[in-house]
Amino acid sequence: MAQHAPRFLQLVDAIRINIRECTVNDVRDRISTGEPFVLIDVREESEFAAGHLPRSTSLGKGIIERDIESLVPNPASEVVLYCGGGFRSALAADNLQKMGYSNIVSMDGGFREWKEAGLPIER
Repeated sequence: MAQHAPRFLQLVDAIRINIRECTVNDVRDRISTGEPFVLIDVREESEFAAGHLPRSTSLGKGIIERDIESLVPNPASEVVLYCGGGFRSALAADNLQKMGYSNIVSMDGGFREWKEAGLPIER
């Protein structure tokens, strides 16, 4: 795992008190039961192309604020965000909440933890 800069980690820690997070197992269970929610991968397009969670859509951290309304027009929709480890998705969750989205969750542990758990990956 890449080492993150201290100020980046401070930023993420500061916003985590404002967002909801879930575990990889929570998302696995929701997918397996067919529960309706929007699953968004906020990693770079190249990361998404190399492998992603089933049912997920790519909307990278660099563009999510600009493009979220076309993918999720209802700000009350249930949305789960994930990234490589749970940091970028936490930052994106905070910004989407600031935009009025009320049902946003960040998957802690991200794609790395999903993959380590041996859960299904699509390409």
